[in-house]
Amino acid sequence: MGFSAVNTGNNLLFLVVSGLLAFMSVTGYVGMRNIKGLTPEVIPPAEIFAGTAAPFRLRIHNHKRHVTSFLVRLECPGGQGVTFPLVGRKASAEGDIALTFPDRGHAAIDRITISSPFPVNFFTRYWTFASDSRFVVFPRLLAGMTVGDNGETGRQGSSTRQDRGLDGELERITAYSGSEPLRMIHWKLSARGEDLLVKEFGRQATPPLVIDLDSLPGQVLEQRISRAAWLVRRWVPLRPVGLRCGKRVIPAEIGRRHGMKLLTELALYGRD
Repeated sequence: MGFSAVNTGNNLLFLVVSGLLAFMSVTGYVGMRNIKGLTPEVIPPAEIFAGTAAPFRLRIHNHKRHVTSFLVRLECPGGQGVTFPLVGRKASAEGDIALTFPDRGHAAIDRITISSPFPVNFFTRYWTFASDSRFVVFPRLLAGMTVGDNGETGRQGSSTRQDRGLDGELERITAYSGSEPLRMIHWKLSARGEDLLVKEFGRQATPPLVIDLDSLPGQVLEQRISRAAWLVRRWVPLRPVGLRCGKRVIPAEIGRRHGMKLLTELALYGRD
C-alpha cells in the first residue's frame, strides 16, 4: 500500500498507510510497556524423581507502580508454561506446571521467557531471562524387596525385640535388687508388704536398615540405585536407614531430612 500510494499519489492511500503505521507503532509500544518491569521466578518442589512429573511453581512479579500487565505468559524450555490474564501493579501472580526429567543428577532451568500478545495480538513481544534455578533430580523409583524378603523378618514394618528397658510395655513386678532406679519402684504395692517391688518394662527397639547398593538385585547400576531410592523413601519415616555406596557409608538415622540426604547421595552417585 505504501508503494501504491507513492506511485499513484493518492492521498487516501497515504492516509491509510499512515494510520496503519501509527497503529503498529502505538500497539507495539503498549505491548513492550506491558511486559516491562516484570521478573520471573521458578520454584522447584522439594522432591523431584526422574521419570515422574514434578509440580513446579512459576511466579511473576510486576514491579511497575501504576500499570497492570495483561495476558502475560511464562514459558520454560520445552514449551510448557502458564498464562496469567492480568498481573496487578506492584503485585505477583503464580501458577503450576508439571515438568519431567529423564535422568537423575544435577539439573537446572537456565532460562525462562516472558511473552504477551497484548493489546491486539498483532505482535507478540517477549523477553528471555536467565534463570539460576538449580536442583537435584532423585533416582527413578523402582519397587524393590520389602523388609522380610531377605529373611530379616516375616512381616512388613518394624520388627521388635523385647528386653529389659524403660520404653516398652510393663511386663512384670519383681523384688527390688538394689540396682534399679528409684523411679522404677512400685510404691503402692510396696506399701502393702515389707519388701520393695519394682516394675520391669520391655525394651522395644527397631533395628536399623542399612542399604548396601552392591547387594541389591538388578543387572545394571541404575536399577540398583532405583531400588535403593524406593527403599529409602519407603522406610526412612518409620525406622533408621543407612546407606553403603562402595566405600562410602552413611550411618543409619530417621527422619525426612536424613531421607533427603540419602536420596541426594544416590542421585549424584557416579555423576560427580
